[in-house]
Amino acid sequence: MKMNLFVVILAAAFMSGCSSEPAKPAEVAGKPEPKAPEQITGSAAFYKCYISARGWAQDAQPYSVDSNASKGGDGKAGEWRVGFASPSKHSTRPYTWGSGELSHGVEDTYSASNSSTQIFNVQFLKVDTDKAFLVAQEHGGEKLLKKSPDTAVFYRLDWNRQENELIWHVIYGVDREDAKLRVAVNAATGKFSRVEK
Repeated sequence: MKMNLFVVILAAAFMSGCSSEPAKPAEVAGKPEPKAPEQITGSAAFYKCYISARGWAQDAQPYSVDSNASKGGDGKAGEWRVGFASPSKHSTRPYTWGSGELSHGVEDTYSASNSSTQIFNVQFLKVDTDKAFLVAQEHGGEKLLKKSPDTAVFYRLDWNRQENELIWHVIYGVDREDAKLRVAVNAATGKFSRVEK
């Protein structure tokens, strides 16, 4: 009898835990919102990549910095690509910073005579993209964004061999060829250089 009573109580306890309704996920009070992708300035991304590139080659020198197109107009982007060349290795290697992660691509051959891989001295990079953006705003960018606030902005840094200067290109649009506006800003002085055609 005691055994039957025990079985009945155990079965009742077991049955009370069962339900025909599917289990619902527990609601979490104050559940945090998903974080927006991290965005940083060009110089911040550059130096993160530069440290890694110096591990690849002690003589690694940059030849370009490019961002993805982003809205917001504060000189920041969620992804940056930096090209480095190593004269001693006769190689180039791209590095990418995106969403807080750093990665590198495959090595390619390097030639000092190639105009698309003109290395520059890091000491010329004194002005960041947030300042370059403000200069570009004064030379047509503000008017353009007021008229078309959804216009994306991206940045490119490279060495201008003819003028012997390091230039931030602030580009309004989704690509360089069909840009609505391109403004060149000296990356050493922060001064307006020109509106590019």
